[in-house]
Amino acid sequence: MATKMTKKLTTWGKIWRFVLCVAAPLAVGGLSALLTMNAMNAFDEMNQPPLAPPAWLFPIAWTILYVLMGIASFLIYLAGRKSKKNMGIAKVALIIYGIQLVFNFVWSPLFFNAKLYWIAFAWLIVMWALIIVLMVKAGKISKGAVWCLLPYILWCTFAAYLNCGIAILN
Repeated sequence: MATKMTKKLTTWGKIWRFVLCVAAPLAVGGLSALLTMNAMNAFDEMNQPPLAPPAWLFPIAWTILYVLMGIASFLIYLAGRKSKKNMGIAKVALIIYGIQLVFNFVWSPLFFNAKLYWIAFAWLIVMWALIIVLMVKAGKISKGAVWCLLPYILWCTFAAYLNCGIAILN
């Protein structure tokens, strides 16, 4: 008899979980964007470091990244259903995922609304470390999840450069 852990998901169950996994980071990003509504106008007015992209690129990049993050969480969830060992790793990875998502949400108001550039930079470094830990944990059970998170860590590395540059220049 199949245990609850290894019980096969129906196609609709997988679709429903996939939609929830992708919708969650998109909702977090959307709410953060709503709280920082004039962020791109503020970004255009700041002294920016070299290589700063145009403001219109950020919503496009973040939407893609949030979708990839959601897919990664879904892949971690699925991998966790394969065995008890994987389940333990998946639980830890998904907790880290949730924590870094909170860090992701808070960064924009810190940076754009409060204009606490150095605190936002430190916050981003902690978020970056959480993403690395997430990737290490996820890599034990899902290489696909790691590949989905790779653009995210690269973009956050670039964001740290921009954040630090703006903190220095403003």
